Amino acid sequence: MSLTVAIQMDPIESVNIDADSTFVLALEAQKRGYRLFHYLPRDLAYVEGRVQARARPLEVRREYKNHFTLGEPRLIDLAEDADVVLMRQDPPFDMAYITATHLLQLVHPKTLVVNDPAQVRNAPEKLFVTHFEGVMPPTLITSDRQQITAFRAKYKDVILKPLFGNGGAGVFHIKPGDENLNSLLELFTELYREPIIVQQYLADVRAGDKRIILVNGRPVGAVNRVPAEGEARSNMHVGGRPERCVLTAREEQICAIIGPALKERGLIFVGIDVIGDFLTEINVTSPTGLQEINRFDGVCLEAEVWDAIEENYQNSRES
Repeated sequence: MSLTVAIQMDPIESVNIDADSTFVLALEAQKRGYRLFHYLPRDLAYVEGRVQARARPLEVRREYKNHFTLGEPRLIDLAEDADVVLMRQDPPFDMAYITATHLLQLVHPKTLVVNDPAQVRNAPEKLFVTHFEGVMPPTLITSDRQQITAFRAKYKDVILKPLFGNGGAGVFHIKPGDENLNSLLELFTELYREPIIVQQYLADVRAGDKRIILVNGRPVGAVNRVPAEGEARSNMHVGGRPERCVLTAREEQICAIIGPALKERGLIFVGIDVIGDFLTEINVTSPTGLQEINRFDGVCLEAEVWDAIEENYQNSRES
């Protein structure tokens, strides 16, 4: 299959070629003979009924400090000049992100947007989990201080985090006896207009926070991320250590519960986070973890992602 792929992402100059999932997706696309374009979210435009991007032809290679070549920028019509758009910019999931989903929704599915932009907009990581029964740890989402205080009194040991945060930013572990809760609530009120998410602290996080990749609703690989000593967060950019792992029966069950809904919504490439027996996030915006799993398991998950994209693209042409 010959495809023209426009990749909406952050500056390619800054990617870590040993860790970035978008980079290996681009490598695999190039290997298949696809024509690649790169553009930034700010390069999107709605022009008299058309959605355009000021994009640059892209070539990629696994060479340190020489991993890409960009051609001269040109305006492309995403409905006419592209077969697939990869929406791969990192969060925050803010109004700029939401605006991009609205613009890309105008070209989808004539041009297949991965993931489906309307479904991305409707599935913020920490809220989408609430759609599935029996998978979340005890959780409170509110701005009501009395409810937060009561939840903390019930569970003693809790995690406090912004509802639309990402990458572990703003995540606090409030242990029993910690006197900082009120100060943190004041800080969160100043920084965020949205409710706060409070969850029971899961001691199982010391053994790792598992990132599981699902493609078309099916689990295809996982990596365990173990937090550094003295750190409640397991994100690798704050010192989490990746480890090889296999799925437990409970993790298979969680995937079976959410998988059909992901596929039905056109969420082709998804990363979920599981601690112990509980699902904590469903990442549909810009999931990562492909390269770590590839190295541990000797696989090529980006090929599975593109196989699924090709299948969905073909199905969209036939429908």
